[in-house]
Amino acid sequence: MDIKEIQSLIKFVAKSGASEVKLETDDIKITIRTGAADSGQEKTYVQHIPVQAAPAPAPPPASGGEPASKEPDPKVESDESSKYITIKSPIIGTFYRKPSPDKPPFVEVGDTISKGDVLCVIEAMKLFNDIESEVSGKVVKALVEDSSPVEFDQPLFLIDPS
Repeated sequence: MDIKEIQSLIKFVAKSGASEVKLETDDIKITIRTGAADSGQEKTYVQHIPVQAAPAPAPPPASGGEPASKEPDPKVESDESSKYITIKSPIIGTFYRKPSPDKPPFVEVGDTISKGDVLCVIEAMKLFNDIESEVSGKVVKALVEDSSPVEFDQPLFLIDPS
């Protein structure tokens, strides 16, 4: 992000009437506060965050045997998941599998779904956004616990399209 983009962002926020806006990317974090009650001045904080590479997946066991731990073998999981389609979060928010606490989940593992079926909702800024399936198939795995925070592009479900 260059200085002109930052300046235009500051102007946009000032005109919008918002009191604070935070923007975070992989390498920059910007907080813009406008109309501070005690100073009456606009403040902008820009902080560069060192870019960190995503952690590499764990290598398969050298012996080729199944690990005795509670976690599945990463190689087996990646082989299995390669044939599946991953439904990812389009937004940041809180993931809910149910429309309300007293209702059943939208989908369960093993359910057959069609394109356009609601899989879950994600609450962002007090708005509940239906997350619809992009494909038809069978729900293989729910990757996120109910009422958990999710990030943009975080995998939510694995779908077997066959």
